[in-house]
Amino acid sequence: MLTKPTVQVHFVRNGPAYLPELDAYVSFITSQGHSALLHDTSASVPAHAQVVWWMCGRVPSAEARRLKHAFHIHEYASASVPPHAWLKDFVKHWTQPKPDYRFFQNGWVRERLGFNDGVPHALRDMGVAQIFFDAAAPALPDPSYADEAPARIPPNEFDLVYLGEMNRLQPFLPLLQAIHDAGRTLLLVGDVPETLRTQLPASVSCTGRVPHADVPRQLRRARLGLNLVSDLEPYNQQTSTKLLEYCAVGLPVVSNDYAWVRYFATHYQGNLHLLREEPTSWQLSFGEALDAYPYVVPDVRALVWPRLLAALPIWKHLQITTTAIKGMQ
Repeated sequence: MLTKPTVQVHFVRNGPAYLPELDAYVSFITSQGHSALLHDTSASVPAHAQVVWWMCGRVPSAEARRLKHAFHIHEYASASVPPHAWLKDFVKHWTQPKPDYRFFQNGWVRERLGFNDGVPHALRDMGVAQIFFDAAAPALPDPSYADEAPARIPPNEFDLVYLGEMNRLQPFLPLLQAIHDAGRTLLLVGDVPETLRTQLPASVSCTGRVPHADVPRQLRRARLGLNLVSDLEPYNQQTSTKLLEYCAVGLPVVSNDYAWVRYFATHYQGNLHLLREEPTSWQLSFGEALDAYPYVVPDVRALVWPRLLAALPIWKHLQITTTAIKGMQ
């Protein structure tokens, strides 16, 4: 009996960014009987590599030539960020080696980078690890019951929780002060730089760095998830991973108002408490309005990583046959 040859995929991180999709890719590929390896740089990718999957970043032309016999995939999980974001994307557009396939997080990222060279491409949004759904309590309601009332918010240690890159909280310090002034408590899950920690109100607590497997439990310590994203490109046009994870564990969401979060709430039929821009409105928003708002937690079960990845067309290009994925939400 002939057995199908296995495919080995080499993922190149190209930087220190937190990329939860890499663990999801490796788990998915190995579950299909193939293999995947992670590399911090392309220097450790062997010359005989079959598939090289670049998390872009810049792809060195010399390395593309060295690995010319491989099938090359360029993935853009984000457009370039300030400073000089447009210039960096312009340089990528004109100087990146031509791959065999591209991924973009969404249509906005694809248009921003502007490639029009006939290379096959697909959109691959962010997913959510199963451990977040496992932590959900109460369970998300069945979406077929449109009239089902949202579950009551259970009592918790904190009113609000924030997960994510803490340096990006600096512009929101006045808003954090408004949370304090309204008599509310906030938990920050992650490593908070000392320069920011010294500016935080007394009602803000910090966990410090925690293992990824413990993040869902930390989120469940609060009643509500806080999503704060600067209303600047590309941040305001790209998926907020923390917001997806809040929804997966069943937390109602309070967020500042920007383009992507409005799209998300509409697309997933959720009701998020969107804050107004005027600072004078914040104390009211975090006062009685925080408890009275008619929250509806968006159902994001379709974004569990195995289900999301199984639907990608790339596996046919790589001759990886996907089998049924068990245990998905």
